[in-house]
Amino acid sequence: MLYLFGFDRIGVAVSDIYFVDPEPIPGQEGAERGVRLEIRRLEQGELKGSIYSARPIAVDRPLWRIDLLESVESAPGSFDRTHHHPTIEGWEPGPRVFDTELSGEPLKWLGARLVDLEGVLDEVGFDRGEVSAADVAGLRDRAPEIVDTVARLLERIHTGELGTPPDAGSATSVRASWL
Repeated sequence: MLYLFGFDRIGVAVSDIYFVDPEPIPGQEGAERGVRLEIRRLEQGELKGSIYSARPIAVDRPLWRIDLLESVESAPGSFDRTHHHPTIEGWEPGPRVFDTELSGEPLKWLGARLVDLEGVLDEVGFDRGEVSAADVAGLRDRAPEIVDTVARLLERIHTGELGTPPDAGSATSVRASWL
């Protein structure tokens, strides 16, 4: 399941994920499930026809990522693998950063970050010029709706509806994530 919230130059992409890290850090072995949220650049393309034609929109490179993950073996709501990636080089996330506040109250932590886009950009080292005033205001205003979407996805993961393993015979260790 993928949700997109678009503003001016940035968007927020939210998806369920089932993930098996092929090279886990110690203590992080085994399958994980949860919600991935990324703040991404949006790129508007040129019209492909008349002034009435649909405009292409590209969901481009990530600026920030948070993974509200749990080990599949843990109880739903444990958030034992929850982390964020404060550094991203191009398309590649930096190391996982674990934060006790994030794992303790992930939705509250996420909400506080979403209402402070400029602070997040400062934290991750992106130029504030990457975003517009409309992005900052739009994300601040829609933060409760985005957090609610994440909460609803987590509920569906905890019931086993989403964040499920890939189909048998699949060559991938990731399922259901668009991100």
